[in-house]
Amino acid sequence: MADAKKIAVLLLKKYPNPGTALNFSNPLELLVATILSARCTDIKVNEVTKALFEKHKTVEDYSYADLNAFEAEIKPTGFYKNKAKMIIKCCRKIVEDFYGEVPDTIEKLTTLPGVGRKTANVVLGSAFGKQTMAVDTHVLRVSNRLGIAHSDNPDKVELELVKQVLEKKLTALNLALILHGRETCTARNPKCSECVLYKECEWPEKK
Repeated sequence: MADAKKIAVLLLKKYPNPGTALNFSNPLELLVATILSARCTDIKVNEVTKALFEKHKTVEDYSYADLNAFEAEIKPTGFYKNKAKMIIKCCRKIVEDFYGEVPDTIEKLTTLPGVGRKTANVVLGSAFGKQTMAVDTHVLRVSNRLGIAHSDNPDKVELELVKQVLEKKLTALNLALILHGRETCTARNPKCSECVLYKECEWPEKK
Protein backbone atom coordinates (compact mmCIF):
# COMPACT_ATOMS: atom_id res chain seq x y z
CA MET A 1 0.00 0.00 0.00
CA ALA A 2 1.25 3.48 -0.85
CA ASP A 3 2.59 5.69 1.96
CA ALA A 4 -0.13 8.27 2.61
CA LYS A 5 2.00 10.28 5.03
CA LYS A 6 4.84 10.61 2.51
CA ILE A 7 2.35 11.53 -0.22
CA ALA A 8 0.89 14.19 2.06
CA VAL A 9 4.35 15.70 2.65
CA LEU A 10 5.14 15.83 -1.08
CA LEU A 11 1.76 17.19 -2.06
CA LEU A 12 1.72 19.86 0.64
CA LYS A 13 5.19 20.91 -0.41
CA LYS A 14 3.76 21.62 -3.86
CA TYR A 15 0.57 23.18 -2.45
CA PRO A 16 1.63 24.69 0.91
CA ASN A 17 -1.53 26.76 1.37
CA PRO A 18 -4.36 25.04 -0.52
CA GLY A 19 -7.82 26.55 -0.38
CA THR A 20 -11.27 25.93 -1.78
CA ALA A 21 -11.99 27.42 -5.20
CA LEU A 22 -15.47 28.50 -4.10
CA ASN A 23 -15.86 32.12 -3.01
CA PHE A 24 -17.53 32.63 0.36
CA SER A 25 -17.35 34.81 3.46
CA ASN A 26 -19.27 32.72 6.01
CA PRO A 27 -20.53 29.13 6.57
CA LEU A 28 -23.94 29.81 5.03
CA GLU A 29 -22.42 31.07 1.78
CA LEU A 30 -20.11 28.05 1.52
CA LEU A 31 -23.00 25.70 2.24
CA VAL A 32 -25.09 27.22 -0.56
CA ALA A 33 -22.14 27.36 -2.96
CA THR A 34 -21.26 23.72 -2.30
CA ILE A 35 -24.82 22.57 -3.00
CA LEU A 36 -24.76 24.59 -6.23
CA SER A 37 -21.41 23.06 -7.23
CA ALA A 38 -22.90 19.60 -7.82
CA ARG A 39 -22.27 18.79 -11.51
CA CYS A 40 -21.14 22.36 -12.08
CA THR A 41 -17.75 24.06 -12.26
CA ASP A 42 -16.57 26.22 -9.39
CA ILE A 43 -15.99 29.05 -11.85
CA LYS A 44 -19.64 29.05 -12.89
CA VAL A 45 -20.80 28.78 -9.27
CA ASN A 46 -18.69 31.80 -8.33
CA GLU A 47 -20.23 33.77 -11.21
CA VAL A 48 -23.73 32.96 -9.94
CA THR A 49 -23.08 33.47 -6.23
CA LYS A 50 -21.57 36.92 -6.74
CA ALA A 51 -25.05 38.35 -7.27
CA LEU A 52 -26.83 35.70 -5.21
CA PHE A 53 -24.92 36.50 -2.03
CA GLU A 54 -25.59 40.20 -2.39
CA LYS A 55 -29.33 39.54 -2.47
CA HIS A 56 -29.57 36.65 0.01
CA LYS A 57 -27.60 37.34 3.17
CA THR A 58 -29.37 35.25 5.82
CA VAL A 59 -30.97 31.84 6.10
CA GLU A 60 -34.30 33.62 6.31
CA ASP A 61 -33.67 35.24 2.92
CA TYR A 62 -33.35 31.77 1.39
CA SER A 63 -36.16 30.26 3.45
CA TYR A 64 -38.72 32.79 2.20
CA ALA A 65 -37.38 33.09 -1.34
CA ASP A 66 -39.85 32.75 -4.19
CA LEU A 67 -39.13 29.37 -5.75
CA ASN A 68 -39.52 30.44 -9.38
CA ALA A 69 -37.41 33.55 -8.91
CA PHE A 70 -34.75 31.60 -7.06
CA GLU A 71 -34.64 28.96 -9.79
CA ALA A 72 -33.96 31.71 -12.32
CA GLU A 73 -31.13 33.11 -10.18
CA ILE A 74 -29.27 29.79 -9.99
CA LYS A 75 -30.24 28.38 -13.40
CA PRO A 76 -26.72 28.64 -14.91
CA THR A 77 -25.45 26.07 -12.38
CA GLY A 78 -27.61 23.33 -13.89
CA PHE A 79 -30.17 21.05 -12.20
CA TYR A 80 -31.51 24.30 -10.83
CA LYS A 81 -35.02 23.09 -9.98
CA ASN A 82 -33.77 20.44 -7.59
CA LYS A 83 -31.01 22.67 -6.20
CA ALA A 84 -33.46 25.50 -5.54
CA LYS A 85 -35.81 23.22 -3.59
CA MET A 86 -32.93 21.73 -1.60
CA ILE A 87 -31.41 25.08 -0.65
CA ILE A 88 -34.75 26.53 0.45
CA LYS A 89 -35.63 23.38 2.44
CA CYS A 90 -32.14 23.29 3.91
CA CYS A 91 -32.34 26.87 5.12
CA ARG A 92 -35.83 26.39 6.54
CA LYS A 93 -34.55 23.48 8.62
CA ILE A 94 -31.63 25.60 9.82
CA VAL A 95 -34.14 28.23 10.97
CA GLU A 96 -36.46 25.68 12.59
CA ASP A 97 -33.93 23.34 14.19
CA PHE A 98 -30.73 25.34 14.64
CA TYR A 99 -31.88 28.86 15.51
CA GLY A 100 -30.82 30.21 12.12
CA GLU A 101 -27.16 29.19 12.52
CA VAL A 102 -25.42 26.71 10.23
CA PRO A 103 -24.52 23.77 12.52
CA ASP A 104 -20.87 22.85 12.97
CA THR A 105 -20.95 19.06 13.38
CA ILE A 106 -21.16 16.32 10.75
CA GLU A 107 -24.11 14.75 12.57
CA LYS A 108 -26.21 17.91 12.47
CA LEU A 109 -25.17 19.08 9.01
CA THR A 110 -26.15 15.77 7.41
CA THR A 111 -29.70 16.13 8.74
CA LEU A 112 -30.16 19.07 6.36
CA PRO A 113 -31.88 18.46 3.00
CA GLY A 114 -29.38 18.22 0.18
CA VAL A 115 -26.39 17.83 2.50
CA GLY A 116 -24.37 14.61 2.43
CA ARG A 117 -21.03 13.86 4.03
CA LYS A 118 -19.03 15.49 1.24
CA THR A 119 -20.87 18.81 1.47
CA ALA A 120 -20.81 18.71 5.26
CA ASN A 121 -17.07 18.05 5.32
CA VAL A 122 -16.42 20.91 2.87
CA VAL A 123 -18.26 23.31 5.17
CA LEU A 124 -16.63 21.97 8.34
CA GLY A 125 -13.15 22.05 6.85
CA SER A 126 -13.15 25.37 5.01
CA ALA A 127 -15.73 27.44 6.91
CA PHE A 128 -15.31 26.15 10.47
CA GLY A 129 -11.61 25.26 10.34
CA LYS A 130 -12.12 21.66 11.39
CA GLN A 131 -10.03 18.74 10.12
CA THR A 132 -12.08 16.82 7.55
CA MET A 133 -11.78 14.81 4.35
CA ALA A 134 -14.43 15.70 1.76
CA VAL A 135 -14.32 13.04 -0.94
CA ASP A 136 -15.32 14.51 -4.30
CA THR A 137 -14.65 13.02 -7.75
CA HIS A 138 -11.04 14.29 -7.73
CA VAL A 139 -10.18 12.87 -4.31
CA LEU A 140 -11.89 9.58 -5.21
CA ARG A 141 -9.93 9.24 -8.47
CA VAL A 142 -6.54 10.43 -7.20
CA SER A 143 -6.53 8.46 -3.95
CA ASN A 144 -7.45 5.23 -5.74
CA ARG A 145 -4.82 5.76 -8.43
CA LEU A 146 -2.14 6.48 -5.83
CA GLY A 147 -3.05 3.38 -3.87
CA ILE A 148 -4.00 5.09 -0.61
CA ALA A 149 -7.66 4.17 -1.12
CA HIS A 150 -9.30 1.08 -2.56
CA SER A 151 -12.99 1.77 -3.09
CA ASP A 152 -15.45 3.57 -5.34
CA ASN A 153 -17.54 4.41 -2.28
CA PRO A 154 -16.78 7.99 -1.08
CA ASP A 155 -17.65 7.19 2.54
CA LYS A 156 -15.27 4.22 2.61
CA VAL A 157 -12.52 6.26 0.97
CA GLU A 158 -13.02 8.99 3.57
CA LEU A 159 -12.52 6.46 6.37
CA GLU A 160 -9.44 4.99 4.68
CA LEU A 161 -7.78 8.37 4.29
CA VAL A 162 -8.66 9.55 7.80
CA LYS A 163 -6.97 6.45 9.26
CA GLN A 164 -3.71 7.05 7.36
CA VAL A 165 -3.18 10.81 7.56
CA LEU A 166 -2.27 12.90 10.59
CA GLU A 167 -5.45 14.61 11.77
CA LYS A 168 -3.92 18.10 11.68
CA LYS A 169 -3.14 17.60 7.97
CA LEU A 170 -6.53 16.28 6.84
CA THR A 171 -8.15 19.42 5.45
CA ALA A 172 -4.94 20.65 3.82
CA LEU A 173 -4.37 17.28 2.15
CA ASN A 174 -8.01 17.19 1.11
CA LEU A 175 -7.71 20.51 -0.72
CA ALA A 176 -4.30 19.58 -2.16
CA LEU A 177 -5.69 16.31 -3.56
CA ILE A 178 -8.44 18.28 -5.30
CA LEU A 179 -5.92 20.69 -6.83
CA HIS A 180 -3.71 17.78 -7.87
CA GLY A 181 -6.69 16.09 -9.51
CA ARG A 182 -7.58 19.22 -11.43
CA GLU A 183 -4.10 20.18 -12.54
CA THR A 184 -2.08 16.97 -12.86
CA CYS A 185 -3.91 13.72 -12.15
CA THR A 186 -6.80 14.55 -14.47
CA ALA A 187 -9.47 12.06 -15.44
CA ARG A 188 -8.24 12.02 -19.03
CA ASN A 189 -4.61 12.32 -20.11
CA PRO A 190 -3.05 12.70 -16.65
CA LYS A 191 0.33 14.46 -16.66
CA CYS A 192 2.26 11.60 -15.08
CA SER A 193 5.64 12.85 -16.32
CA GLU A 194 5.13 16.09 -14.38
CA CYS A 195 3.76 14.49 -11.22
CA VAL A 196 5.57 15.04 -7.91
CA LEU A 197 4.03 11.79 -6.70
CA TYR A 198 5.19 9.63 -9.60
CA LYS A 199 7.54 7.44 -7.55
CA GLU A 200 4.96 6.93 -4.81
CA CYS A 201 2.04 6.26 -7.16
CA GLU A 202 0.89 2.64 -7.48
CA TRP A 203 -1.39 3.19 -10.46
CA PRO A 204 -0.53 0.43 -12.97
CA GLU A 205 -1.51 2.66 -15.90
CA LYS A 206 0.79 5.57 -15.05
CA LYS A 207 2.86 6.71 -18.01
